[in-house]
Amino acid sequence: MASAEPSGNPGVVGLAGFGITTLLLQFHNVGWCGVGPIVSLAFVFGGMAQLIAGYQEFKVGNNFGYSAFVSYGAFWIALGIIFLLNYHNVYHSSTTDLGWFLVGWTVYTFIMWIPAMRIHGAMAITFTLLLIGFILLDLAHFGYPDLTKVAGYELMLCAASALYMMAHVIYAQVFGRNILPVGKPWLK
Repeated sequence: MASAEPSGNPGVVGLAGFGITTLLLQFHNVGWCGVGPIVSLAFVFGGMAQLIAGYQEFKVGNNFGYSAFVSYGAFWIALGIIFLLNYHNVYHSSTTDLGWFLVGWTVYTFIMWIPAMRIHGAMAITFTLLLIGFILLDLAHFGYPDLTKVAGYELMLCAASALYMMAHVIYAQVFGRNILPVGKPWLK
């Protein structure tokens, strides 16, 4: 019987795409950079790379990773399109329009937050921070614009948590043991 070839974990690319693109958007939200780098990342790393990772998660039977990476990959591509349409005055999405876009993603994130708490502590932290961040951005787009900066700093923590999980998987394979703990699931 032939042994199966080891395969890579598509989550490392999905988490990196999510983490870095989220981090850059928050740099914009707190006023540190313009939109240009975010649009580029939204299409290539946050969008396309996460879509590819999600389809690879499908192949290994991970519905959580499949749904999360394909969905958030689509989020980034859609956000990049919104930025481009606004910039070129093709169709202008108002603050309220973008707010409703974010409300939809808040609902999706809430749905994914429940199973995230059954995976491990780091996943639970990442999705808890993401949910809080979306709620803050919802409020920012519906009358409390000062919350954009608060969301920016809070979502930097979310991005760091996603990158931590990516590092956990890579380090565990390279070192042959768990180097970075991810904690126990919050729900049994």
